[in-house]
Amino acid sequence: MSSAGSDGGADFDVLVSGMVFLDIVFTDLPRAPTPGTEVWTGGMGSSPGGIANLAVATARLGLRTTLAAGFGDDGYADWCRRVLADQEGVDLSLSRTFEHWHTPVTVSMAYDGDRAMVTHGHPNPVGPAEMIGIAPRTRAVIVELEDEPWWLPARAAGALVFADVGWDPSGVWDRRVLDQLNGCHCFMPNEVEAQAYTRTATPEAALAALADRVPLAVVTGGVRGAMAVDGSTGERASVPSVPVTAIDPTGAGDVFGASLVVGTLAGWPLEHRLRFSALCASLAVQQFGGALAAPGWGDLADWWSTLTAAATAGDPRARSLRDDYGFLPDVLPSEPAKAMRRAEATIARLSDLDQRRSDAHHD
Repeated sequence: MSSAGSDGGADFDVLVSGMVFLDIVFTDLPRAPTPGTEVWTGGMGSSPGGIANLAVATARLGLRTTLAAGFGDDGYADWCRRVLADQEGVDLSLSRTFEHWHTPVTVSMAYDGDRAMVTHGHPNPVGPAEMIGIAPRTRAVIVELEDEPWWLPARAAGALVFADVGWDPSGVWDRRVLDQLNGCHCFMPNEVEAQAYTRTATPEAALAALADRVPLAVVTGGVRGAMAVDGSTGERASVPSVPVTAIDPTGAGDVFGASLVVGTLAGWPLEHRLRFSALCASLAVQQFGGALAAPGWGDLADWWSTLTAAATAGDPRARSLRDDYGFLPDVLPSEPAKAMRRAEATIARLSDLDQRRSDAHHD
């Protein structure tokens, strides 16, 4: 196996489009904020967020990623652009800067195993279809079903469409949303969304219903893991999550989806794809923020090395995980320079890209 399949002459491996936010994340809150009080937290970090979560997650796992997004003309936007393009290697040739439009900002507060968010922003001045124009050749696109279907030309040109869906605050869960799955390769909602849209009582029943609509149906369950059916190969799989101490769940679903794209494009068996995605999502929640918490190949190599050492020392849990993830050494990059690692999530500094590459050479 390898970490990347044939690109078929495509310009990019994955195209994503959406809104980039500046995320400010507070962790270790001792209690929920209430009016008239001040809460001091145990941790804080800043990161590009929103669609940047997906773009960084795919780029760190070696996929040639292009992002179509609007950027404001403020300092936050400048910082987000530099992080995405210079530090993470995301192509921004389809993105545009708009005067007198400011960067959307989200403050996320993590406590009691969950998070609360406060956001301020305005719609993009231009829709994604107009921004993209003639889409470049790409092997895959990752989309939200409720968005403008900007991906249709890419799908017509042969790109695999990996679709997700957002939370419906109205509680209607309009089943017509699922009609947009026509022509999509993969649908990967969480279990609450899957059950609500399919009007089923269990994640298993929801998965069965979705498997009739797309070749690759995936239902995620957070700490309960994930299950999937790949109709194109006849495979079925269900895997647990990797137990970790979580400090911030922001972007874990995006990391799972990005990792699934990596394994699918590389042609891995379904169980390996799910285990890989579950591992990447678990590693992400151990760090601050969404985009900058996404693991790179270097983080995965570090995890495997630590796990192997613990298993050799006799840790029974580590031995079990080593057996489950015995495929990982075969998909890790053979070139140390590609083993990128996570950056520190703070607006005060950028990760030194050259230093990260130097460190990778010393792995």
